Amino acid sequence: MDELPLILAVDEDPDALGRITAELQRYARDYRVVCGPSTEAALEQLEALQERDAAVAVVLAARGTTDLKGEELLSRVHDLHPHAKRALLIPWGGWADEETADAIRTAMAVGHIDYYALKPWSTPDELFHRLVSEFLHEWRRANAPGRREITVIADPWSPRGYELRDLLARNGVPHAFHACESVEGVRLLSECGQEGADVPVIVLPDGSALRDPDPEEIAQHGTRMRTELDDSAAPFDVVVVGAGPAGLAAAVYGSSEGLRTLVVERESIGGQAGSSTRIRNYLGFSRGLSGAELAQRAYQQAWVFGTTFLLTRDVTGIRATDDGHVVSISGGAVVEARSVVLAMGVSYRRLEIPTLKALEGAGVFYGSSPSEARQFTGADVFVVGGANSAGQAAVHLSRYAAKVTILVRGQSLASSMSQYLLDEIEAKENIDVRSSTEVVDAEGDGRLVTLALRDGAGVTSHAADALFILIGAHPRTDWLPAEIERDAHGFVTTASDFGTTSPGVFAIGDVRAGSVKRVASAVGEGSVVIQRVHQYLAAEESVSSRR
Repeated sequence: MDELPLILAVDEDPDALGRITAELQRYARDYRVVCGPSTEAALEQLEALQERDAAVAVVLAARGTTDLKGEELLSRVHDLHPHAKRALLIPWGGWADEETADAIRTAMAVGHIDYYALKPWSTPDELFHRLVSEFLHEWRRANAPGRREITVIADPWSPRGYELRDLLARNGVPHAFHACESVEGVRLLSECGQEGADVPVIVLPDGSALRDPDPEEIAQHGTRMRTELDDSAAPFDVVVVGAGPAGLAAAVYGSSEGLRTLVVERESIGGQAGSSTRIRNYLGFSRGLSGAELAQRAYQQAWVFGTTFLLTRDVTGIRATDDGHVVSISGGAVVEARSVVLAMGVSYRRLEIPTLKALEGAGVFYGSSPSEARQFTGADVFVVGGANSAGQAAVHLSRYAAKVTILVRGQSLASSMSQYLLDEIEAKENIDVRSSTEVVDAEGDGRLVTLALRDGAGVTSHAADALFILIGAHPRTDWLPAEIERDAHGFVTTASDFGTTSPGVFAIGDVRAGSVKRVASAVGEGSVVIQRVHQYLAAEESVSSRR
């Protein structure tokens, strides 16, 4: 029988330990619960578990008075079991003690803990269980063994296999991955009638298989999301182009305020922000959350209010009419819309190096997919970029990689990255920052092997297992009609009410010229633009009534 995942708690206070032990028995059916007073003994047990590759789900530790304090134990957990969730146990009111508060802030800043947990003081203590349950949900969603809703079977270095895993990860779909030549991969391919498949295969919950599917097939069969509209679709009050944070906010506010709302998204819910592994400065989420989780919460919120979503489709054209707009969608659909909100976001700018293009998906990646980090355990990884997305990717990769090197063309990260990320990067011993450095070439046969880097001293060659590129922004605006004005870089110009040069068409988020490239700002614009849409629609109705 496989060993159950571990929940470990340490507190030298016998009364507190007794309450913690009693509360954690709620999880004893599915987890092995171990509680004790000694941080030293706990460390020995965690080291032994690492040697036999046993699963550790949650570790809780009080500060204590021994040489090995609780926060120091939790920092070691990060090294031994990087996927485990970690919390510093404090008594009720402990946050008011300045030394304890400093310990929490410092441990959070350098990534040694995920959060703090209040020690149970009543039975049952549902506040304590809320944190533990959230930890277990996050851990099991990303790390638990066993069958998932969807399983991807592919060559680990297959670009197509990477595209499929990235699409699922960015859409928040839990999935397992097996190499096609592994024992489990061979068994699953045989069970679904795909023996010897030389292309990626996705196995669905009912055991059926999708052979090298396109995004539309995955949306239809794997995630059960809409990819087609009914032929009888009535006119929409607002069509939102893009389901990033800005578009999702517009959908929530539009539908909740009675507007018939359609969102069209070409790739994945969450847009570029959906690949962020941990956003710690988003209002209301003190522990932080991933971009995919934020996007899925917003998607569900909009869906409950009645928003219609159309996925894996592009908006290919907008044409003004006397009654509003006609919106053309890839696949042949055409819908009428009284107003349009452009929220397409941006794409990461590409490095125009031919050898990198040949290795995309085989060690070279644009953006950062959470699903790829574990593949590079013990590896030498490079991240190109100086903004928050690059910092978040580097911190996440550092949990697995032996070394992460951030390459930035400027002289430092200080001007483009949030302070909390700068602090965490500085505290990571396995993250190195190289300023005034750029990638000029790469080598590899089927996968990335080396990078050529240029700095002030010249060009040098470096062994590399992966390169993640998160630089600049290219707006997705080439398809827009000429009457919608854009600046020299392709970003849509707007008035103060987010209106474009085409009446009834608005632009928000990263695609808007002069926007602040932050998730919270995009969400704010998405909420405010709906007020402007209401004003526009009311004015149009007033004009129509006078005709």
